[in-house]
Amino acid sequence: MSTLTRHEPGKPGKPGAPGTHADEARTGAPGGARVDGPLSGPVRVLLRVHRRPLWTAGALLLLGIGAVVALRIWVAAASGQERCPDGDITACGDDVYQPTYARTSAETFLADGGNVTLLLAGLLGILVAGPLIARELESGTFRMAWTQSVAPSRWLTVRIAVPVVLATAATAVVVPVYRWGWTGLQHNPFSWGLRWYEGSVYLGSGPVTLGYALLAVALGALVAVLVRRTLPAMGITALLVGAVAVTLTQLREHLWPVARLSGKRGPDDFAWFIDSGMLTASGRAVYWNDCAGAGTPGGDLSVCMRERGGVTPFTDVHPASHFWPLQLVETGILLAVAALAVFAAFRVLRRLHG
Repeated sequence: MSTLTRHEPGKPGKPGAPGTHADEARTGAPGGARVDGPLSGPVRVLLRVHRRPLWTAGALLLLGIGAVVALRIWVAAASGQERCPDGDITACGDDVYQPTYARTSAETFLADGGNVTLLLAGLLGILVAGPLIARELESGTFRMAWTQSVAPSRWLTVRIAVPVVLATAATAVVVPVYRWGWTGLQHNPFSWGLRWYEGSVYLGSGPVTLGYALLAVALGALVAVLVRRTLPAMGITALLVGAVAVTLTQLREHLWPVARLSGKRGPDDFAWFIDSGMLTASGRAVYWNDCAGAGTPGGDLSVCMRERGGVTPFTDVHPASHFWPLQLVETGILLAVAALAVFAAFRVLRRLHG
């Protein structure tokens, strides 16, 4: 007759029995309990519930990347028709400039790249503000998660962290691809729409792209917990992201000191012209705009400038070397505002729901 033996501490138990080392090795926890990360369950739920818009966003991302690659290949294939380094298919040096259709099509598409990335950032903020947060607060479905040992702060963390990770990953792919497509064409002196300082290019060619995406996520979260209504939260978020973009566009030239070119030295084709005028003998700047409408004879503004003491002409510009300083300063501003918005969102949620 067999007897049941009691498992004693320190002695190996039967393989597969509850509480044995085999179970601990398989599950990574004492007693065979399954251990997941603190956010893994809510993350899986969030991704599963919103899988359709995520798949759609991924498809659009691949479509945009494919379009940039196809355009560069098209331009390269048509380069056999070009007779000049600037892409002219007519005689070099004459008064006629005519590029290939492939080049003009690629320039037109890439010139709007930054606007597209800003639009996508706004849509990401709308998604966070509406479907991810405000809709659950409005319908009350958040209570189900909170009653299943999911703290409110953890619930909000997931809804901010997942879009942030996805936006960072997407930006790490989109920006290099866009820069590869843009830099291959922007050296053409006639491609004015592709200058580095153009808003439609600037917004999609550096870290500021990620800055706007993270700002949109943060503002969407803050507006959602404040308003707690889906449609109003989405609309307010879109307005706020647009307002920040317009404000920084107006202030961008002041985010880094300009370079002043004096005398006969003029800017190159790729410098961002800011202002011009004349310097007095003491070095004081007198701007041409100060003489606009001065009523000088024959419209000669130089008379007005000389009367104001102007001696040496000057031009204020941002050269191409200022691209990265401007990008980094603007990105820092966006990240600082985003951090404040996230902090405020958690404070509001804690005040309302503990």
